[in-house]
Amino acid sequence: MNRTLRAALLAPALASALSGCGPGEMAYRPAAQILPAHIKKISVALVKNTTQQFGIEDKLTRAVIDEFLKNGNYSVVPEEQADGSVQFTVTRYILTPVQYDNVLTPTAYKLLLLGDLTFVDRATNTLLWTEPNMTGALLFSASTRPGGVTEEQARELIYAQLAKDAVKRVIDGFGAVTGVSQRAISDVKPPNEGPPPTPKPVNPNPY
Repeated sequence: MNRTLRAALLAPALASALSGCGPGEMAYRPAAQILPAHIKKISVALVKNTTQQFGIEDKLTRAVIDEFLKNGNYSVVPEEQADGSVQFTVTRYILTPVQYDNVLTPTAYKLLLLGDLTFVDRATNTLLWTEPNMTGALLFSASTRPGGVTEEQARELIYAQLAKDAVKRVIDGFGAVTGVSQRAISDVKPPNEGPPPTPKPVNPNPY
């Protein structure tokens, strides 16, 4: 093998060695910061509730805090000590019967909770981002049916869903979770449109 050919064969290996990577390896590139680097500690504000359903605020707030503590990426501290603040507003609470027995008593329901998640940089007092219409949804049998649950138990399950999505959105950034269009929710009135038609009960055994 002549010197020219040998040099041509050794050049890629030499370049790889000088760059600190072996053949076939990728160069190390640190992961991009999802939140600004100065945010090390976060607070979770008490959930705001704009619906007529009471009792959501404390339990959903606790679920979000617990999920952040389990994740461990950021310290969860009181607001006055935090670099950033997670804020959640519940905007819709929709409980819809989806199944009836032969005397038109509901035997199954669909529960939807919608809310807007925001993150505030407390160092600069600016809103970093907002994720609108985050949704928790559950189909469940009435508590009078075998394996059924109460409405309160269904809410607890949805709190866990929303808490996981909230943490994922903060940790993993844009696109990690997405909300729904208002048009996808049957009894939500889209902008500039009239109220939805009132559904009529359907007798499953008309004869």
